Amino acid sequence: MPLERESVEAAHEAIKEHIHCTPVVTSRTVNELASTPQPSEALVGTMYDGRNPAHPKIRLFFKCENYQRIGAFKSRGAFHALSRLSREQLSRGVVTHSSGNHAQALALAARTHGVKAYIVMPTISTPSKIAATEGYGAEVIFSGSTSQEREAVIEDVIKKTGAILVPPYDHPYIILGQGTMALELEKQVEELVKGDPSLSVHNTGREITKSPQHTNGSLENPTLLRHEWQTGHLDAVIAPLGGGGMLAGIATALQGTGTRVFGAEPSFEGADDGRRGLESNQRITTVKTLTVADGLRTPVGEVNWTVISDKSKVQGVFAVSEEQILSAMRLVLERMKVFVEPSAVVGLAVCLYDEGFRKLVEDEGGKEGWDIGIILSGGNTTLEAISKMFATDDKHTERAEAKVGKDGNRTAENIAG
Repeated sequence: MPLERESVEAAHEAIKEHIHCTPVVTSRTVNELASTPQPSEALVGTMYDGRNPAHPKIRLFFKCENYQRIGAFKSRGAFHALSRLSREQLSRGVVTHSSGNHAQALALAARTHGVKAYIVMPTISTPSKIAATEGYGAEVIFSGSTSQEREAVIEDVIKKTGAILVPPYDHPYIILGQGTMALELEKQVEELVKGDPSLSVHNTGREITKSPQHTNGSLENPTLLRHEWQTGHLDAVIAPLGGGGMLAGIATALQGTGTRVFGAEPSFEGADDGRRGLESNQRITTVKTLTVADGLRTPVGEVNWTVISDKSKVQGVFAVSEEQILSAMRLVLERMKVFVEPSAVVGLAVCLYDEGFRKLVEDEGGKEGWDIGIILSGGNTTLEAISKMFATDDKHTERAEAKVGKDGNRTAENIAG
């Protein structure tokens, strides 16, 4: 299937009976915080040191994929991938590798379709995610945390069972499935703003520019741009970036709509491979990080890179620190009363703390500002893990629950969430 909006719409039709249309929520408190300049001290040591902090006007719309089946957006891609397999392929079973969310998603989709699922999980995976995956009826097979160890186990399973590999992120079926959340988000924000125009910075509507598209996604004629006046139209969407299936899917769904798309990553131990890859014009193939955002410990996939590196589809990728991620997570937990995992809040952290992004909103949004969709990608964590994350002693901060590797070393390489 081609990577275009029409394919995302077809994917949504194929999976809508199996997934939740997750809610979109807003928070006046968070809007006020995002629209308040950062203290000058926060910019010390950065390229913005000595400058006046940006003063953007921001209204946020949170797409709560933590309320999706299995507690994360991954259900969308897994159900779509299985919907495209033939009966003969399904009869052979399916196999994948994942540290948790895709593992659970494929296990659920396989059980729904009545097929066998083999899930290769690194020993670094959290106990709760292992238990949930087994609870959906999958056979869990453990591997080490390096890509070589994982691939060896996958090959062995396929050789013994003939199971079909369903990648966690780097496949058009997965990309298109994940992109379905953007279609829902568009409609939900439009309905919310119709009911309460004050939710939007454009409370009287705004003019947007749409691009006519060929069926292959390219512009039919760049001079034939269509100008429309709409209410409830998002200026931008920010999504977490790990392997890139979700970000590539959202960018595919929103191309030509006038909504900008951005990615958000952790910066800890080189987890910001997407941002660095865009700077160097080359995909980075290996990531070894124990960022607290454990769902984002993997490099951008090859197929996803073709979308994410296209500036007409993704307008930029920003990275945030561990402290900023945990600060945003605390805000969502305590002020919004929404239960999320660290990976889910990197987009919000960008809006709150990345001065480059905030300056962009100030410059391009002007006095009106921007309406921004934030993807809260999942909520698969535990109270025990959260308590360790927020421990005051950094030595006790939890980065990787359970054992780390078969050899006992604290290593996490290219771990798919």
